[in-house]
Amino acid sequence: MARTARKESRTGIYHVMLRGINRQIIFEDDEDYQKFLWIIKDTKEKSGYEIYAYCLMSNHIHLLLKEVTEDLGIVFRRIGASYVYWYNWKYSRRGHLFQARYKSEAVEMDSYFLTVLRYIHQNPYKAGIVKNIADYPWSSYGEYVGEPRICDVEFALNMFSTNRVNAVKLFKEFNLVENQDRCLDYDQDARLNDTEASNFIRSISGVQSPTEIQGFKKDKRNEVIKECKAKGLSIRQIERLTGVSFGVIRTI
Repeated sequence: MARTARKESRTGIYHVMLRGINRQIIFEDDEDYQKFLWIIKDTKEKSGYEIYAYCLMSNHIHLLLKEVTEDLGIVFRRIGASYVYWYNWKYSRRGHLFQARYKSEAVEMDSYFLTVLRYIHQNPYKAGIVKNIADYPWSSYGEYVGEPRICDVEFALNMFSTNRVNAVKLFKEFNLVENQDRCLDYDQDARLNDTEASNFIRSISGVQSPTEIQGFKKDKRNEVIKECKAKGLSIRQIERLTGVSFGVIRTI
């Protein structure tokens, strides 16, 4: 089936998402998050795009950016190729990491730009990962209220006020508003906590305790681990619950 053509944005601004293939975890530890942000910074310098917001979740990514000198497709080929190459090297794996190509939506009105900005920053809060969006370390929220590192924060802050102090104050207030914002996203469940993950492992394997997986024959054990990954459990969570080593799990 042919791909649907991407709707061109009259402003050049897009809300973009990338997700791990089969909802696979794409960030296992802090080093992975840091590497992806470094790639964003490096690619930005090469491709010339502007970035207004980002949020890196365990198995998907939100970005709000503007095409400038390179087409969005080229930008994401650069980003994807760099991160997948490094990730596969680090975890001794092969093959695809991201699900198909990126998803995107055009952002053409200031009001919707701000909606997407808030939606991205509230992602960890709405997923139940943090109680305060300021506590999540892998989003651009901190660049707006602190020191910018990657984001072009002035574009959004000037929508609130030309006075920087007042703009940051209004930005914080805006991002704290409870809402029912609906933007581009994948239909997916929130990541399972350890209790939910343990129950899931029991349900698919028929064991009393997830640690019993260690005693399974290799093929059966690997099938269970594949199902866990597809459900969104991280390698470290599977290791913690089953006792199967990190090195074994990451190769499956």
